[in-house]
Amino acid sequence: MIELGVNIDHVATIRQARKTYEPEPAWAAVEAHLGGADGITVHLREDRRHIQDADVEKLRTLTHIKLNLEMAATDEMVGIACRLRPEMAMLVPEGRHEVTTEGGLDIVAQEAKLKVAIDRLAQAGIVTSVFIDAELAQIEAAARIGARVCEIHTGPYAHAFHNKGRDAESTAVLAELEKIRIAGDAIRAHGMRFNAGHALNYFNVQPVARLPGIRELHIGHAIVSRAVFVGLREAVSEMKRLMREAQTPCA
Repeated sequence: MIELGVNIDHVATIRQARKTYEPEPAWAAVEAHLGGADGITVHLREDRRHIQDADVEKLRTLTHIKLNLEMAATDEMVGIACRLRPEMAMLVPEGRHEVTTEGGLDIVAQEAKLKVAIDRLAQAGIVTSVFIDAELAQIEAAARIGARVCEIHTGPYAHAFHNKGRDAESTAVLAELEKIRIAGDAIRAHGMRFNAGHALNYFNVQPVARLPGIRELHIGHAIVSRAVFVGLREAVSEMKRLMREAQTPCA
């Protein structure tokens, strides 16, 4: 059954806008868990723009839900991950100029460096994941460096969906969805877990959730946005319901 990992970075974004102590990301993780989340994702960026080191510490010690730590493949971040031992660590590209992560990790261009990071994380007992574009060369490189999970970047699909007026049957949307499907097949053929995420929302999530073999979706901004109006627990529950409905065979 497909799982939902909720990214709570933007709960911290709200807090950091005022440089204060609320809202508390750890409490958001509890609410998400109560709403049906199977995991929590946070991105500890080098510039600490939202999630702080103390947040990751609290999530690791005070909550009882699977933690996925998004991180750059730097010595500092790998060291933090090896000390805190989240259930999963996902290597992502990172640029200080970007508003959010845009584009997948280029494993092909830095295979040796990333293999060192993956090996260190694996030795600490952490499930290793990489965030990549739906490209076969990147999937093959992910297998070579020993990643156990590939998360496919769904941004191009989500943007096409929006630009085509939420028409799930438009040629552009179907083309992007097919790229994700092909990537998923290749990931599974290499014995890795097929996850996906980025810019997924309540309108575009179901076609991705229906893809063969997909294990987990990571969704943050849409859920936190919805939570402003209905509360986080309900927002998570609504997303989880859409995902499960997508995988339920029609009578």
